[in-house]
Amino acid sequence: MTAQGRIVWVSGPAVRADGMADAKMYETVTVGDSKLVGEVIRLTGDVAFIQVYESTSGLKPGEPVIGTGNPLSVLLGPGIIGQLYDGIQRPLKELSKASGSFIGRGITTTPVDMEKTYHFVPTASNGDEVLPGNVIGTVQETDLIEHSIMVPPNHPGGKISNLVSEGDYNLETELATVEKDGQNVPLKMYHKWPVRKPRPYNTRYDATVPLLTGQRVIDTFFPIAKGGTGSIPGAFGTGKTVTLHQIAKWANSQVVVYIGCGERGNEMTEVLVEFPHLKDPRSGKPLMDRTVLVANTSNMPVAAREASIYTGVTIAEYYRDMGKDVVLVADSTSRWAEALREMSGRLEEMPAEEGYPSYLASRLAEFYERAGRVRAAGSPDRDGSVTLIGAVSPSGGDFTEPVTTHTMRFIKTFWALDAKLAYSRHYPSINWMNSYSGYLGDIAKWWGENISEDWFGIRNEAYGILQREDTLKEIVKLLGPDALPDEEKLILEIARMVKIGLLQQNSFDDVDTYCSPEKQFKLLKLVVDFYKQGQQSLKEGASLASIRELPVVTSLLKARMDIKDDEMPKLDQLENDMKEQFKNISGVKVTN
Repeated sequence: MTAQGRIVWVSGPAVRADGMADAKMYETVTVGDSKLVGEVIRLTGDVAFIQVYESTSGLKPGEPVIGTGNPLSVLLGPGIIGQLYDGIQRPLKELSKASGSFIGRGITTTPVDMEKTYHFVPTASNGDEVLPGNVIGTVQETDLIEHSIMVPPNHPGGKISNLVSEGDYNLETELATVEKDGQNVPLKMYHKWPVRKPRPYNTRYDATVPLLTGQRVIDTFFPIAKGGTGSIPGAFGTGKTVTLHQIAKWANSQVVVYIGCGERGNEMTEVLVEFPHLKDPRSGKPLMDRTVLVANTSNMPVAAREASIYTGVTIAEYYRDMGKDVVLVADSTSRWAEALREMSGRLEEMPAEEGYPSYLASRLAEFYERAGRVRAAGSPDRDGSVTLIGAVSPSGGDFTEPVTTHTMRFIKTFWALDAKLAYSRHYPSINWMNSYSGYLGDIAKWWGENISEDWFGIRNEAYGILQREDTLKEIVKLLGPDALPDEEKLILEIARMVKIGLLQQNSFDDVDTYCSPEKQFKLLKLVVDFYKQGQQSLKEGASLASIRELPVVTSLLKARMDIKDDEMPKLDQLENDMKEQFKNISGVKVTN
């Protein structure tokens, strides 16, 4: 039986309805005469509290509330890639066609074009026994994405029959039937899955493969692994959105899910305008051929903001189950938490710190726990990953506020943005003293096998220089730079070279916007070698001034923009030039 009740109370996006004894928690309901989409979030006797995902203006007591019998679900099938959805998987382009510039209420539309045909190539045969997760065929969704048609995870499985031959079919076509205990269950190109329920998998792997983003401060100093979790907190204007754009553009993943969760409309517009013109760096095809956008801006219904990250992560898990590496970027989880706070206040729940609900931590944990690199269920064997990266927007850059502190409990990579760095035009403004990565030791083996066995040691040496410089800065503040011996003044000089030549990166420069792992390592090694040779030259009597004046210093600082990824021999030549120049100053005694 489906629940049927009446509205008795309306407060913003929260609605209370009585006569809902048959309703279930998290059941989707239609609210009012306009049939607005809502979800049951609390049940007390026959009274249901509902969060409505559309504007409730004009809603009044007495209007009907009807249950659908299903939880809030997304449709998963070909056609998702390249789409722009709102928080509950309604395609915004279709909504704009139906209602113009302003989204109308109660509009129903399918998340993908159900009539569009795809060329289906079967990989199973009639008579095969199939289990949940088994791939029965493939379609080419875009030029970059081969889409696997899988037996849904909640399907009973059984013997396959009536499998169609290779050809062009739309999403409603019955591709096959599966016989189980005398019943025939049809299989189509799509299925639905509840957004709040993680999709099952066979095995979870340790996070040992790095997600390469082409951003030196991330890949070299604070790396994240495929299937890992990361957070990028920062005050207004510190560059969160641009950094997330860079990760979305350049990460070595097959699929990108970008969630604009409660951000300003102009920021989401920038994504919508920029992404269709971007080229995928590995194939040269449009980046939208492997991207899904979920837009729920600050002027859209606040309740849908809460659902948007679940919608996004469910889509990400679906492509993970095909054996693809997926990066999900959520900008920002602070706005999502504010939606939780508003709904909690409407429901008159007891507030916890700063007015956030007491279940904020558990909801954040539920979200980040859905990351991972896994062996997908069913056959053939497929390994995929979902990497979750969430921006946090603490008021005034205060990292002690609840959303940031709770997020830090559940993530392993923390990229702390610094307003001082941003205002001094140091981008990405990731503070190297406050940031950390819990994946460093796990992925060092990959770097050792694929780039250089010396990577971990040289990375630690460079980071040690930055840490030593942080200590020396305090002495310089107290006593002035002249109080330091030349060996420590050299550390300050090398730290400056690391910051300008490695940590800074210009996202608008054609060469510097992306840096390959090989180039990252060579640049790092050049700076560390410069430090070692500088130390040796000082011991042999050379002056610090002569080291600072070496022509190679300028070349090292500009190499990130002057030398392309396919011009590695130029970096080798730079190393030879550096050795030659140090030879010329070594042994030259300093005269008073």
